[in-house]
Amino acid sequence: MDKEQVAEILLEIGILLELKGENPFKTRAYAGAARTIETLHEPLAKIVAENRLGELKGIGEALQQKITELVTTGRLDYHEKLKASVPAGLMAMLEVPGLGPKKIIVLRRELGVESVEALEQACREGRVAGLERFGEKTQSNILDGIARRRAYATQHLYADALRVAEPMLEDLRRHPDVIRCSAAGSLRRNREVIGDIDFLASSKKPAEVIAHFTSQPAVISIIARGDTKASVLLEGGIQSDLRVVSDTEYPFALLYFTGSKEHNIAMRQRAIERGLRLNEYGLFRSTEETRDPALMVECRTEEEVFAGLGLHFVPPELREDAGEFTAAEKEELPRLIEWGDLKGSLHNHSTWSDGRQTLEEIASSMDELGLAYWAVTDHSKSSFQANGLEAARLRQQIREIREINQRLASEGVDFRLLTGTEVDILKDGKLDFTDEVLSELDVVVASIHQRLAETEAETTTRLIRAAQNPYVHALGHLSGRLLLAREPYKFDAHAVIDACAAAGTWIEFNAAPERCDMDWRLWPYAKSKGVKCVINCDAHRLDHVGYLRLGAGLASKGWLTRADVINTLPLPALMRELARKRQPPGRS
Repeated sequence: MDKEQVAEILLEIGILLELKGENPFKTRAYAGAARTIETLHEPLAKIVAENRLGELKGIGEALQQKITELVTTGRLDYHEKLKASVPAGLMAMLEVPGLGPKKIIVLRRELGVESVEALEQACREGRVAGLERFGEKTQSNILDGIARRRAYATQHLYADALRVAEPMLEDLRRHPDVIRCSAAGSLRRNREVIGDIDFLASSKKPAEVIAHFTSQPAVISIIARGDTKASVLLEGGIQSDLRVVSDTEYPFALLYFTGSKEHNIAMRQRAIERGLRLNEYGLFRSTEETRDPALMVECRTEEEVFAGLGLHFVPPELREDAGEFTAAEKEELPRLIEWGDLKGSLHNHSTWSDGRQTLEEIASSMDELGLAYWAVTDHSKSSFQANGLEAARLRQQIREIREINQRLASEGVDFRLLTGTEVDILKDGKLDFTDEVLSELDVVVASIHQRLAETEAETTTRLIRAAQNPYVHALGHLSGRLLLAREPYKFDAHAVIDACAAAGTWIEFNAAPERCDMDWRLWPYAKSKGVKCVINCDAHRLDHVGYLRLGAGLASKGWLTRADVINTLPLPALMRELARKRQPPGRS
């Protein structure tokens, strides 16, 4: 097991112990050990092999034994027995927004509630509202949270689906009986949330391909299996469907099963207007529905299907019936942003707040990956839950970053760390740092983390006033949404975008999988107003650099090109743009 997996199990042990009502010092010890393990600067396996766990802060003899067992065997008997001793329903209750171990203990002790279903019944009977420190509002919020959890049960984050789908797709492509193969559906269209994973393959031996698909290691169970189609349940609870067609039918089936439904309807109507019929089996010279091969218009690729209907090829991510047909007719489809265009990320965290890597580790790793820059924008003081920085600590961090950059320059390294902050937008749009402090930084991202339930007018005002601050470069995760967990707060998005356009403030596309914010549907409007995008990782760990790829893929749904995205610029040009925001009107 690596350090992240070990830390995850230690955190779960702490939660399980808390649910059992164990001594709080004991539960906190596991949480502290998890943080220590997460922030290690060297491989955990090496520390274990050299018997140095006892040198780590907060790792006593008992924890040393448990961590060693996890690293060397991949399992922990204590964890498994502890997990078995706690009703599974209690862990499931933790997934309801607003419920933590302390409240769950009260619900179990006072009402005998040990499952989400029992909790829902207790709320509907009004018994939860009668508990001390709960009340009607908490009861109502719990019911809303349960309803959202149920609605999201069959939905999955794009990143989670991609992580499962890519190795399966590569495995299918290697199969000797597969001619062509692709993902389809909402995954191929880069939707931020998907229902299931669709695959399409062409083959002369569909039964062999189906048999191979249903026997893949990620398959937990087979839902349905036929000669040309199979549905399976994968790890993580994601359903996956595979259809196998002839290679002649493949481009038409790929177009159809990629969707969206609205795009497909428009394509079929376009075919009818030209005296043709389009379906998943082909494009036919007919005024009626048919599958007659003699009437088929030969098309080897999707590009040829589009051409047969008088259109230039529409990339899958734009197939939402949101202007792509007009652009495809006029040859005005843009070259969309690609993750290789990005030079770095301007919103990231380190161990100074709630990140997991030191400044030195970040600089070394991002340079090795070939990036040009990486901004460290740790939280400001009001985000106390994330160990936000006071002004004095922020200035100390600035000095350390400058020292690192000086060393890099002396070694002939082109990479640079940028100083910054993710400053909290407080009530009425006031910022958590003074302008004097903000003026000392390379990058300022302003975000809302508190008071999420304000009115639309109040939240809109907060965002607009932050955007108007000359020291704010970008607004972060604009809607505050957490996909499949928390709805966006209420605000007038167009009014905020207009304010950003007037002030020259950028808007972030936050590429953290649970955010994907600002929503891709708003980017065409922002682009029309001249507002620039900055695709940020909001990285808290080194492996979050992969969110650059995710962000580019999802931002492309908003029709964004390289020219629309600030962090495609090389460092000298980026620094000029960062400085431009702070210049008085009339100067350039």
